[in-house]
Amino acid sequence: MSTALATVDQIERMAVSVARSGLFGVKTPDQAMALMLIAQAEGLHPAIAARDYHVINGRPALRADAMLARFQSAGGKVEWGEYTDTKVVGKFSHPSGGSVEVAWTTKMAQDAGLTKNPTWRSYPRQMLRSRCISEGIRTVFPGVVVGTYTPEEVQDMDPAPQAPRAAQQPPQPAPEPQLVEEVAPPIDVEALIHKCTMTATIEGMELWRDEIRRVPKGPDRNRLMEAVKRRVEEIKAEMERERQAREEPAILEAEEGVI
Repeated sequence: MSTALATVDQIERMAVSVARSGLFGVKTPDQAMALMLIAQAEGLHPAIAARDYHVINGRPALRADAMLARFQSAGGKVEWGEYTDTKVVGKFSHPSGGSVEVAWTTKMAQDAGLTKNPTWRSYPRQMLRSRCISEGIRTVFPGVVVGTYTPEEVQDMDPAPQAPRAAQQPPQPAPEPQLVEEVAPPIDVEALIHKCTMTATIEGMELWRDEIRRVPKGPDRNRLMEAVKRRVEEIKAEMERERQAREEPAILEAEEGVI
């Protein structure tokens, strides 16, 4: 697989496409781009992020099979022992971290309060296997995971603590409705214009659509829209020049053939 770096505009295009697809748990281009930058920093093609990672409850999660594949590609080995719906045992080894035998049982999962997740009831063996993979690899060769968790672990994580509820009070008469003017946080128009003029692709402009819409009508919005329009025209002109540059050799070759 090629490890050539992808350009920022290429990553922007991929991030927009992945977010639009609705797959992999990625909901926004920003989430997709962050995962792709992580993948590229690890020496992988950015598109690998969409295959190997999921975003669950706002947390990036590395699939258990992807985690195991990376471990084995780095010289790690695993030998499976008992492999049932109630117990899974795996022996993990790596030249840099020695070896360890990891066992997970449904009793351990119950004691840890993990089986409340309905997935544990439907696929207990697969959930035990994922736990073994994550613990075993973290123990003998943690460089493979670098702080990420499997989707199964992320699903089992406790949600963010909520503030305690106040004691229930007797019903009170509803207050008279009041009109409250909501004020949106101000947009830094100059910074937004700079981001738009530095964007390399039309697809990349999608990243700033929400911010552009929040700029109120007036001189600042007019300047912003003029800058966006001017940059879009520049991008289209650049694309046309690239197209002509690609077609010119073919035209010259055809003319030489006629002569």
